[in-house]
Amino acid sequence: MAGMGLRQDGDVLLLLGTETGHLGQSTYMQVIEDRLEGAPPPVDLAAEKCAGDLVRSLIASDAVTAVHDVSDGGLLVAIAEMALAGNRGVQLEAPPEGLPAHAAWFGEDQARYVIAVPADDVDAVGAAASAAGVPVRVLGTGEGDSIALPGETPLALTALKAAHEGWMPRFMA
Repeated sequence: MAGMGLRQDGDVLLLLGTETGHLGQSTYMQVIEDRLEGAPPPVDLAAEKCAGDLVRSLIASDAVTAVHDVSDGGLLVAIAEMALAGNRGVQLEAPPEGLPAHAAWFGEDQARYVIAVPADDVDAVGAAASAAGVPVRVLGTGEGDSIALPGETPLALTALKAAHEGWMPRFMA
């Protein structure tokens, strides 16, 4: 078993799974757009099994220091939960080209996990993901006391924690 809290500075956060930025029926649509429309993300059971098997094998081999599934709220919510659980900030890289930032950070595509791995193990984990047929992307590095997105003002974990305690939406509970 692996916890979701980020445990040490310098760990690299990786996204496992395909990302398309699916926002239909998402928390983003409901909270930010004040509407709930579109089809929910498609479920690919073969992709779910591949990603799940890969994550279980990485946990069993002690290759990861933290793991969290990406679900309600999308990628940025999963990362924020990991940061809060470990009381450790993250310096994030820009989302992939061709995908709007809001779709990348808040899309609810299925069969995705965020994992934290020591920097020295990134290549080996990438090779394992490639061998399993699971896409992998570097998200950033665990460090500091805030969540920092390129081009945005960093959000201190203390501020996020205070907001979390004062407003506990369904997807953060």
